[in-house]
Amino acid sequence: MQQNDRMTMMAEAPVHQVLVRMSLPMMISFFIQAMYNIVDSMFVARISEHALTAVSLAFPMQMIVVAISVGMTTGVSAVWARYMGMGRQDKASATIRTMTALCSIVSVLFIVLGIFVTGPLYRFQTDVADIAEMGAVYLTINWVAAFGGIFGKYYERLLVSSGRSILSMISMASGAVFNLIFDPLLIFGIGPFPALGVAGAAYATIGGQILAGIIGIIFNWKHNEPVRHDMLRLAFHADAALDILRVGAPTMLTMGLSSVTNFTINRILGSYSTTAIAVQGIWMKLQNFCYMPAFGLNNGMIPILSYNYGHGRPDRVRKTMNLAIGACAILMTVLLMVFELIPGSILTLFNAGDQMREIGTMCLRACVISLPFGAVSMMLSTSMQALDHSRYALLINLLRQCVLMIASFAVLSALTHSEKFLWFAVPTTEIITFAVSCLLNRRFRKAIMKPRESAEG
Repeated sequence: MQQNDRMTMMAEAPVHQVLVRMSLPMMISFFIQAMYNIVDSMFVARISEHALTAVSLAFPMQMIVVAISVGMTTGVSAVWARYMGMGRQDKASATIRTMTALCSIVSVLFIVLGIFVTGPLYRFQTDVADIAEMGAVYLTINWVAAFGGIFGKYYERLLVSSGRSILSMISMASGAVFNLIFDPLLIFGIGPFPALGVAGAAYATIGGQILAGIIGIIFNWKHNEPVRHDMLRLAFHADAALDILRVGAPTMLTMGLSSVTNFTINRILGSYSTTAIAVQGIWMKLQNFCYMPAFGLNNGMIPILSYNYGHGRPDRVRKTMNLAIGACAILMTVLLMVFELIPGSILTLFNAGDQMREIGTMCLRACVISLPFGAVSMMLSTSMQALDHSRYALLINLLRQCVLMIASFAVLSALTHSEKFLWFAVPTTEIITFAVSCLLNRRFRKAIMKPRESAEG
């Protein structure tokens, strides 16, 4: 399909068809990616509980890389699609070239952090030498080679933004399959491969990310004419950088704050036991898995919203939002019911002992209540970002990812003095944030429709 046909599809085809076409491949590929994160922890858990705890403590720091890359790619996706909808190819090209430069700068930054920061960071988190040593090795490898994930997400998002979601799915899935294959080979030393333990898990992860990035470059070069030449050229246009960061900043900041939040929560849980930290790590991986439908719908929804907003089609903006949010709420409710029924079976996959099973069962049954509320808040926040209301998105994400979450854990810890009941902080946070999101959504929808409706009149 030619590029003009794809843009016509976003402007004219039935909304439900466009949303499915843009989102479904992303959902599948995100599910695969989330699966390999879970499998990664399952294999590591078979080394020892300390190994699982070390990887769990690394998760907030890994999410800093994800926060920056997802924030920037959210920004470039929305800005590029908007300029394409307005017919401003010059601005669209400048946006792509600037994004390439931003990704390069961030990659160099994490090389430096990986070399100098990981050891002290782990020693600050735990006084268990075994955990600190394994964790520092794992995180160093992930940060030094973070360029694979950063550029991989960028090239995947370019494919999605131009309507090539299936190619993006293939790119992401290829990295996930690589990780799934090489995880056990490198962790346990199967066949000709050395037994590297947690370092093997890290090498499998970054290898998959680099492979996905390479495939993303190839697909964009062969099939994505509007970005073919610009995506490999570094240029820094200040106005384009500001546009990208303005749209992506709420995601970047709040996901970054989420890392700070998880770091703080791990400190609270660590005052009870290292097992509680390991359980938190399991929940974070499972939560990411459950949110994959929302992430897929988000990625599919952004270019549709941005293009039609730039094209002056508020009716399609409204329909896209309603359909995506409704579908997300239904999917999350189904996952909630499934996970409530089988917490013990899930924990068995992570080689859980008696103490981990006791704490983990309470954790999962409490935390999964949050899924529909958190997913809808996430969808509303993304819509606000894509449609020039980043301040609303910022408020939602600050409450959800940082302020309310830390406060809830701290208050419940002070009141109960038991790690078994701390997990109710998660649904408490998401329900309050959901209520705030719904109130802001009413104001947001009125604001985005007014200028467009008057212009059409």
